Amino acid sequence: MTDKTGKTDMAGKPDMASVDAVVFEDLFRQQGEAMRAMFAPLMPAGTAAVAAPDPADLQHWAMSAAKLQKMWLDYSAEQSGHFEPMLARFGDIGKWTETFMSMAGQLPIAQAETQARLWSEGMALWTSVLGQFTPGTATPTAPALPRTDRRFADKRWHEQPAFALIHQTYLLLSEKLQHMADEAQGLSPERKEQLRFATKMLTDALSPANFPLTNPIVIERTMETKGENLVKGAEHLIEDLRKGQLTHTDPLAFELGRNIAVTPGKVIHETPLFQLIQYTPTTDEVFSTPLLIFPPWINRFYILDLNPQKSFIRWAVAQGLTVFVVSWKSADAAMADVVWDDYIRSQIEAIDHVRDRLKVPAVHTIGYCVAGTTLAATLAILARRGQADKVASATFFTAQVDFDDAGELRNFIDDRQLKMLDQLSTDGYLDGRIMAATFNALRGSDLIWNYVVNNYLLGQDYPAFDLLHWNGDTTNLPSKWHKAYLCDLYRDNRLVIPDALEADGTPIDLRRIAVPCYIQAGREDHIAPANSVWKLTRHLSGSWRFVLAGSGHIAGVVNPPEAGKYQYWLNPDDPATLEEFVSGATETKGSWWPDWAKWIAALAPARVASKGKRVPGGKGNRVIEDAPGRYVRSR
Repeated sequence: MTDKTGKTDMAGKPDMASVDAVVFEDLFRQQGEAMRAMFAPLMPAGTAAVAAPDPADLQHWAMSAAKLQKMWLDYSAEQSGHFEPMLARFGDIGKWTETFMSMAGQLPIAQAETQARLWSEGMALWTSVLGQFTPGTATPTAPALPRTDRRFADKRWHEQPAFALIHQTYLLLSEKLQHMADEAQGLSPERKEQLRFATKMLTDALSPANFPLTNPIVIERTMETKGENLVKGAEHLIEDLRKGQLTHTDPLAFELGRNIAVTPGKVIHETPLFQLIQYTPTTDEVFSTPLLIFPPWINRFYILDLNPQKSFIRWAVAQGLTVFVVSWKSADAAMADVVWDDYIRSQIEAIDHVRDRLKVPAVHTIGYCVAGTTLAATLAILARRGQADKVASATFFTAQVDFDDAGELRNFIDDRQLKMLDQLSTDGYLDGRIMAATFNALRGSDLIWNYVVNNYLLGQDYPAFDLLHWNGDTTNLPSKWHKAYLCDLYRDNRLVIPDALEADGTPIDLRRIAVPCYIQAGREDHIAPANSVWKLTRHLSGSWRFVLAGSGHIAGVVNPPEAGKYQYWLNPDDPATLEEFVSGATETKGSWWPDWAKWIAALAPARVASKGKRVPGGKGNRVIEDAPGRYVRSR
């Protein structure tokens, strides 16, 4: 007896392994045909992509379908023991999403008048779009469609009437929904801003670019690779699900101390909260007054030392400054009780350690972002204690002290969301991946959905981009301090109220800060808006210099002169508002770094030889380890 393959076993019975092979082969072939059939009709008529497939192509499609099925089955089995914890985690995140989606539900989309107006405008749009296509062809007679958006800049969105209609209709609806949010009545200013943000989140997520069957680029790629792009994309997605974080760049492309954070230096001091790095001088003489940099305690310090071409640290060393940098430790269970006071004490300790090490009376300081906020409090405390002369100057990179106009991050701070953050915190600290997701959401189109398309739908290889590597290198935060920061500063704006807050037993009054200050803001900063940074000038009693830099929170700061990018604005008058500053400002092309260097040099021009403890790790100078140190590697 033979089976349909013609094979029998020794007893004359069919070879069941061969039968199973044929059954699965048929099944996978059917899946492959179904997969191909899903995408083929969406391709332009008459192209090779929709021609009759040969058996080899169908087999390729079948293998793609089989790989996808196997990956998801394997991942489901792998996660079976973690199902309930995963549901709990995603349930908490779902509450966050539900908060915003419930606000989006306040839009008057269900009103008959609104629907009639949308219908009328939609019909006019369709008539306009279709009118640009010559009957019987797929070429627009006019190059311009009514609405433009860089997500749909590729010509494939414009060549076919169907995809032109899809993305133009989406843009119309997004525009109208955003207008409804802007015009919503009966809401407080805070609630209205949350509604605007929720609407943008919703419309960004629903872009036709984010779905394989409405994105012509994905469809074409799928047909070309016979589904291999979706297989590779599923691999990327599953790996991201495993690590709980969206991947932006090749995780193996960079290594601390090898091709990022490579400026030579030594760790010369450490505490349970930070390591202090001193960098090796590259000039025969250095300024007598050293520079101490406080990077954000919510990020890794090497944003200022990405590579030799972009490194602010390396550049500052080359200007003849003795540079020290604090490397904050990523929080763990041992840091559950760390609060505001501990970070301020750490900044004071670092200032004192540098002064004692080099036998100098004062240091220049830099505070970046949230570390700048903390630096302002530190300066106020030193002034209250009669120790203001320990600091020769303070530079603030995109730092806020007045949070009345703090931008879109305020949309994540209300009682419900603060309670949700408590639930997400475990062992006394907040997982840095949650903070990363929050910052990504502020630029969802660029930092989330763009990568959903590239990584998951197109299955592209990850780029090797140092800035994105840093962006994904998250740090954990002590829960107590994080919550207090959000409540006391972002929500209640208490830092600008004299003596409303204290640290280490000393009340904080920013009006006591009299040291010279250099304040940098980014014109397009979405994390620390320029107008919010400007308000620091309203709380100082000493001299200050404000510079408005082109670009945003990162590129506005990390802009080496050699790059020749962007610009900055200065106004020598005494403007009362940012608007007045801008109206009377002079624009200069390129980086603002040289302007800052001249300002620093003018404050303390004295120089000394680069010897002794100016060179870390020299004779008789004990150090702990080479830069960038252990703390920046802790996870």
